[in-house]
Amino acid sequence: MNTATPRARKLGSPIQLAVLTLLAGLNSAYSQTAGVNATPEVPKEQQQAQKAAEASSTVIPEVYVTATKRSTSLQRTPVAVTAISAAALDDNHVQTIQDVVNLVPGFSATSQGDHGVITMTMRGIGNDSAKTEYADPEVAVFVDGIYSPRPEGATTLLFDLEGIEVLRGPQGTLWGRNSTVGAVNMQTAKPTLGSSSGYVEAGMGDYARVGGRGAFNIPLSDTAAMRVAFVHEQHDGYVDYQTLPNIPLAQQQAAAAAEIAAANAAHPNNPIAFQPLNAANFVQGGKKYNAQDQTALRLSLLWEIMPSLHWNLAYERYQDRGTPSMNLMQTPRAGQDLWSALIDTAPSLKRDSNSVRSRVDWAINPDMALAYIAGWSSFHGSSTYDQDGGSYVPTSFTTGGKSQANNTLMSKYKSYSHEVELQSTGKKQVDWLLGLYYGRENNAMRFDIPIMNGTQSGTVNWQGSFIQPKQTVDSKAVFGQTTWNVTDQWHLTAGARYTKDKRQNIGGIGWGWDSKADVPQLPIAPSTNPADPGSGFAISSRNSGSFSGSKATWLGRVSYDITKTSMLYASVSTGYKSGGLQDGGIPYGQETLTNYELGSKSTFLNGMIRMNNALYYEKFKGFQFSAPVTNPDGSHSLSTYNAEGAKVYGLETEIAAKLTKSDRLQFTASYTHAELGQLIGGSNDYTLPACSIPGISNCLDVTGNTMPHSPKWSTQLMYQHVFQLPAGTLTPRLSAHWESSSWLSVFNLGEPDRQGSYSKIDLGLRYDADKKYYVDLFVRNATDKNIKTSAQNPQGVWQAQYLPPRTIGFNAGYTF
Repeated sequence: MNTATPRARKLGSPIQLAVLTLLAGLNSAYSQTAGVNATPEVPKEQQQAQKAAEASSTVIPEVYVTATKRSTSLQRTPVAVTAISAAALDDNHVQTIQDVVNLVPGFSATSQGDHGVITMTMRGIGNDSAKTEYADPEVAVFVDGIYSPRPEGATTLLFDLEGIEVLRGPQGTLWGRNSTVGAVNMQTAKPTLGSSSGYVEAGMGDYARVGGRGAFNIPLSDTAAMRVAFVHEQHDGYVDYQTLPNIPLAQQQAAAAAEIAAANAAHPNNPIAFQPLNAANFVQGGKKYNAQDQTALRLSLLWEIMPSLHWNLAYERYQDRGTPSMNLMQTPRAGQDLWSALIDTAPSLKRDSNSVRSRVDWAINPDMALAYIAGWSSFHGSSTYDQDGGSYVPTSFTTGGKSQANNTLMSKYKSYSHEVELQSTGKKQVDWLLGLYYGRENNAMRFDIPIMNGTQSGTVNWQGSFIQPKQTVDSKAVFGQTTWNVTDQWHLTAGARYTKDKRQNIGGIGWGWDSKADVPQLPIAPSTNPADPGSGFAISSRNSGSFSGSKATWLGRVSYDITKTSMLYASVSTGYKSGGLQDGGIPYGQETLTNYELGSKSTFLNGMIRMNNALYYEKFKGFQFSAPVTNPDGSHSLSTYNAEGAKVYGLETEIAAKLTKSDRLQFTASYTHAELGQLIGGSNDYTLPACSIPGISNCLDVTGNTMPHSPKWSTQLMYQHVFQLPAGTLTPRLSAHWESSSWLSVFNLGEPDRQGSYSKIDLGLRYDADKKYYVDLFVRNATDKNIKTSAQNPQGVWQAQYLPPRTIGFNAGYTF
């Protein structure tokens, strides 16, 4: 038999490489036929027993997910979904969404300091302005299947979870609004009938870290049980306070003279006189920026009303008394540390949220089930924040840069939702699901921005107050999805959703400084009423308005089971984010995304190796870019522009391997190309050139730029080995993340606006005793890398938000 030897050929584009990766996975899968043992996720107190069972096997336990709104095996679900178990969350010390992202390919998160929230980007698409009620995210967050509309609240601190599912790609059919590019569903641990069990845990660490958490499962009767879970985490802030340099009095007087003369000429009835710089106006003690102080409690109830009817009900209370994260100078002044700042606005953060979640499941008959999912939440919050971050040292009380505070005096919202799902059950030739959804939000806020020349004792540069007493969102939807199981191997799925949204801003006003001659030059205070005639403020925008829109989203998918342990799927799906209203009551349009995806899922070597791949191309239209801007008349506002869109494509790979009974490895990798379409954007967070288009003072043409927070390459490797000891196990863990450089804004303004390629290493060592207690030591960011997540230069000095520095600690717990 003659055979031809092909010539070696250099691989072409990443897309070609992706196709070869998919085919390699499928070809290998043809020879694999063995099944995998099913092991559903268990509460934390049962994990040690599960780990002991896993230690005697080389099979990766099967994971079940609810990505299709029904429980299915991860490896039999034709969706790009990452399932993170409760054990994996513990091993990686996950407390927030920002801790989750490294466990998921193509996922990133960014700290937003002035509002103390985290925004998300997936597959190169996100919105850093999705931190207030004025902008919605592209990645939707759900808790027990209930949509969480705002980034504050209970989703900020994660605890007592069964697991987290991260769905990549638009989920507009089953999961609905604002899941334009993906969704995160957190499943809380539920009560268990007939079991008295639980766990308690406490820990300490550097930066005076103290933490504790626990849960107790309490049987109430043969048909009812309660679960009580709690958590508290706190640590000191990472940012030290700088002291004001000693500037000679004569230099201060010389620097202030011209400004004093100009101010007195403009305000003859309120003359100002020179005053020395007052070091007492700069913060030296108290809470530091980047501190944590969070507490939460959850009460859950399970009632088995009858064998076919179950009700899960939960109440959750969350409290945050930490501090926001600070914008730090990327190049510190001589003699200063990166993790320090010259601060004249003390940090504060107060958040309180209450949530109620309910799910009733009724198995009507062996062929049909009904579910009613309802949720309610309320939130109240306030904060103070030093927006300028001491980027300049004042040369006098009224010269040398600007002193700016961003103060949220009041932020509150209430939301509730109802969803009804009727679906087929059991093995059928046609699986189907029908649903109805209604959700409502009611938001209000007051946000003050005093900008003073030099220091807070200086003259007014500009200041404003944005008061929105009522903003409502109403969303209604009807949806359905069906899968035709043509044969045991071929499956065809189609789904559609029709959504109707209505937004209303009622009574909102933007107040701006009027520079009247008879008004004292004082920063706006919480007691200031901008509507008072003598306040010095005038209306710069009336923000009342109404917006209504609707959209049909859909899904088409074909999947083929090559063997019992491998599958291939191809899909086209769409996502949608409603348009809305910006300052001035001016509407902006919706954004849409169409995703074309090819994926494979394979299990090799009798369950030892699991490999999942996804190759995608996204057509993104109407990208909503929101930013604070200065208008030609000097007033400030938050504006939203609809970009032409973006061209995005990429590859994602996830590999899990049980190399031996004692060795486990997980590897994820992603390639992302995200190129912005036509957009001329402005932002007060950056020093930009004068704008040639009407309606905005400064702007930049960013057409063709790379989308922010979308590194071209990223990888994550996690490895652990279990040593069997006479009275327990010892498990060292290594987690290594690497990614290529990425831009931090759409403006792509050079190296300060970029996070260079970096690696980050986390280490852990856990001892599990046979008597059910454990001790877990950890080091996060072991090499103490300074990793930027956002950047700005509003006064010409580049600043950034950073991931936490190296932290060291331990947790010890007992399960029963």
